[in-house]
Amino acid sequence: MVRSIVKQYRYFRGRLTPVSGKKSYLSTTFGHRNYSLYVKRVLKEVVPQRAISSYTLEVMNTLINDIFERIAVEAHHLMCSRNRCTLTPEDIRKAVYLLLPGKLAKYAVVFGDEAVHRYVHS
Repeated sequence: MVRSIVKQYRYFRGRLTPVSGKKSYLSTTFGHRNYSLYVKRVLKEVVPQRAISSYTLEVMNTLINDIFERIAVEAHHLMCSRNRCTLTPEDIRKAVYLLLPGKLAKYAVVFGDEAVHRYVHS
């Protein structure tokens, strides 16, 4: 059997590029954000003379996305158990307290509340 030599093309970032048979990295991480820029910024604020490898950034990004997804799922379960259709800040706080251990949950809620307060009043 003869394979077809006709290549398929698609537009990507304004250019026509050939379509490969492999699954692209973008399609495997659909729906997840990339926080590596923010991790680098925070690291430079805390320890200016240190750098971070790309593999470590990838691990941190996976960790952040995983925690975010767990909090969102738990908050959704709390919302449904209360027979509500709106996700409230109380649902998110309770989800954080359920998922994170002791002081870490307390600090996460305090810093989250401060961040929301600054955003609303800016």
